[in-house]
Amino acid sequence: MDPKREPNIVREHSFPAGRMPRGRTGSEPNAVRRLSSADLFAGDSQLEIEHQDVLYRLRVTSLGKLILTK
Repeated sequence: MDPKREPNIVREHSFPAGRMPRGRTGSEPNAVRRLSSADLFAGDSQLEIEHQDVLYRLRVTSLGKLILTK
């Protein structure tokens, strides 16, 4: 694990109902933000995602697939 990373940090974000931020890359105005699973998991095999006050778990299987459960 990279010592510069701080695993398991919870950052809270609030967005108005129905309005998610748009990540943009390059000069294309409608580009979709892309995240690397390696960056998301930061050496762990699972993480939790809070969405609309519901907690989800995203995990990597032994075959390298992603599974999202409630």
